[in-house]
Amino acid sequence: MSRIGKMPIAIPAGVTVEIAENNLVTVKGPKGELSRTLPKEMTIKEEDGKVVVGRPNDLKREKALHGLTRSLINNMVIGVTDGFEKKLEVNGVGYRAAKSGKTLTLSLGYSHPVEMIDPEGITSEVQGTNVIIVKGIDKEAVGQYAADIRAKRPPEPYKGKGIKYADERIRRKVGKTGKK
Repeated sequence: MSRIGKMPIAIPAGVTVEIAENNLVTVKGPKGELSRTLPKEMTIKEEDGKVVVGRPNDLKREKALHGLTRSLINNMVIGVTDGFEKKLEVNGVGYRAAKSGKTLTLSLGYSHPVEMIDPEGITSEVQGTNVIIVKGIDKEAVGQYAADIRAKRPPEPYKGKGIKYADERIRRKVGKTGKK
C-alpha cells in the first residue's frame, strides 16, 4: 500500500474542498481558490473533515497515481492556507535584480537588461539587490516561474556567478593551471 497515498488529508478551518464529477477537485481558502482535474481512476472522498484517496487495484500505474493524487490535493490545501515561496540569489559582480510594478528587471552581464513579467497569481519581490522571492498559492506555478528566472543565467561552477536557489549548493571546479 502506498504510504503517502493512504494518509488522509486534514482540511483546516476556513478551507472548503469540493469534489465534482470526473474528479474535478476545487479547494477554496483564505488565500484564494485552486481547481484541478485529477486522474479518473482514483476515488476521492471527503469523510468527516478529511479527504481520502483510494485506488481500484494494485497495478503499477494505479500505485503511482495514488500517491501523486494525494500529494496534489495536499499541495492545493497547503497553497490556499499558507502559500508557497521560493527564494533565489543573484551572485556576480554587477549582477542585480530590480522590481517595478509587475516587471522584474535582471542585470545579468548581457548587453541588455532581462525583463520578466509576473504570471497571473504569482508575485515576486526583491530584497536588496540580489535576493528574489517568488510567492503564490500554486506550488507548480511558483516552482516553474522560479526555474524560468534561474534559467536566464544558471550558476557556473568556476566562479559561482549566476542565479541560484537559496538552498542550492554549487559544486565548484578548479580552473586551469599554468604551464610549468
